[in-house]
Amino acid sequence: MQASTSTGSSTAGNGKGVAVFPVGQTALFVLVTVLFFLWGMSNNLTDILVRQFQKSFQLSQFSAQLVQTANFLGYFCMAIPAALVMRKWGYKAGMIMGLGFFGMGMVLFWPAAASGLYVPFLIALFTVGCGASVLETAANPFMAQFGPVETSERRLNFAQSFNPPGTIIGVVVGARFIFSGIEKKPAEVAAMQAAGKYAPYLHTEIMRVVPTYLALGSVVLLFAFALSRMTFPAMRSEHEGDAGDHGSFGALLHYPHLLFAVVANFCNVGAQISTWSSLILYMKQYTSVSERTAAGYLTGTLVALAAGRFATTPLMKYVSPSKLLAIYGAANVLLISLAIVRPGMLGAYAIVASGFFLSIMFPTIFALGLKGLGPNTKLAGSLLVMAIVGGALFPLVLGYIAKATGSLALGYVVPLAGFTVVSLYGFAAPWILPLSGNTDPEAGEMVAERGRLI
Repeated sequence: MQASTSTGSSTAGNGKGVAVFPVGQTALFVLVTVLFFLWGMSNNLTDILVRQFQKSFQLSQFSAQLVQTANFLGYFCMAIPAALVMRKWGYKAGMIMGLGFFGMGMVLFWPAAASGLYVPFLIALFTVGCGASVLETAANPFMAQFGPVETSERRLNFAQSFNPPGTIIGVVVGARFIFSGIEKKPAEVAAMQAAGKYAPYLHTEIMRVVPTYLALGSVVLLFAFALSRMTFPAMRSEHEGDAGDHGSFGALLHYPHLLFAVVANFCNVGAQISTWSSLILYMKQYTSVSERTAAGYLTGTLVALAAGRFATTPLMKYVSPSKLLAIYGAANVLLISLAIVRPGMLGAYAIVASGFFLSIMFPTIFALGLKGLGPNTKLAGSLLVMAIVGGALFPLVLGYIAKATGSLALGYVVPLAGFTVVSLYGFAAPWILPLSGNTDPEAGEMVAERGRLI
C-alpha cells in the first residue's frame, strides 16, 4: 500500500529557516491539499440545506439543525474505525475509504429527494459525514507530518487555507442552484394550499438539491480513483513500513496537551458551525434581507476565513501559533458578544468578521495536539476528529435557546462559550505541552511503552 520512502523529522525548534513543504513529493502534496478543498465544499453546503429544508419540510429551527447533527455525528462514529484502518494499512487506505463514503453519501441525495421525506436526507448526510470524518482523520495528521516537525502548524495551516475557497464555492453554488429565489408570502401559501398546489411546490424545492450533490459526488469518486494511483511515503516517526510499535489508546492518556486539544477542538468546531449555520436565520429574524442576500453574507464569512488563513500563516514564522490562537479566540469572544447585544446588521457584520479569526483555529489546535506523539499519531488524530461532533451538538443547543426565548441572538451565547475555551487553550498550550514530556516525535515511543501497561 505504501512505498518504502519515509518522511518526518525528530528535530525540535521554532521553525525559522526550516522548510515547510516536503521535498520531492510535490504531486502528492498537491493532491492531498485538494482534499481540503473538496470537503470544504460539502461542509458549508449544509448551511444552505438548513434553510432549504426548514422551508421545504416546514421545520422548526431545532428540527432544521438536525442537518448539522446528522453530518457531524458521522464524524464522531467513524473517526476511530478510520484510525484503526490506517494503523494497519496506512494513510492512503484511509483517504480512499473516506472518499468512497463521501461520494456515496452525496449520490444518496437522489433517492432521498425522490422519497420526499426528511429522514433519508439525514441518512445521506450522515454517510457524507462518515466520509468526511475518515478524510480528516487521514489528511490532517498526514499533512502535519509530511515534512519537518518544526513547521507542522504552518504546513497544516497552508493546506487548510484551501478549505475556505471550497466552502465559498459550496455556498455560492448552493445559493445559486439550491435556493430558487422564490419566497412565498403567507397569503400566497394559503392560496396554493387551497388549490392543492403547495405540496407539489415544496417537492420541487426539495428536488433542487439533487443536481448539485450528484455532480459533487461524481467528482469525489473520480478523485478517489486518481489518488489510488499515487505512491504514499511511510511516516518514519510512526514506524510505518516496519514491524514496530503502532501506538495504543492507553498511551494517549499520558498527553495532557492532546486531551486539552480535544476539548478545545470540540468547542471550536461547535462554535464555528453554530455561528455559520444560524447566520441566514439570524439575518431573516433581525433584518429585511432575502435568503440569497443572507447567503451572500455567509459567503463573506468564508472569504474572511480564507483571508485569515493566508494572512496569518506567514506570521507563524515570527509569532508562536499558540499565542495567535489565544488572541484570535479572544477577538471572536468580543465579536460574538456584539452580535448578541446588537442584533441586526451590526451583529451580522460582527459574525462575518469572526470568520477572519476562526481561520487558524482548527489546524492550529490539531497540529499542537499532535506534537510529539510518534506512533500514537493516527489514534490521537481520530480523537481530534471525533471532537468535531461539537458541530452536531452546539447548533442544537443554540436552536433550543432560540426556541425557548424567541431570540436567536441570545442563542449565540453558545458559540461565545466555545470561543472562550479556544482562547484559554491558546494561552495554556505553552504550559501544558512540557507536561507531556519531551516534545520530540521520538518521545512518543517512550509514552507508548507506558500506555501498553494500562
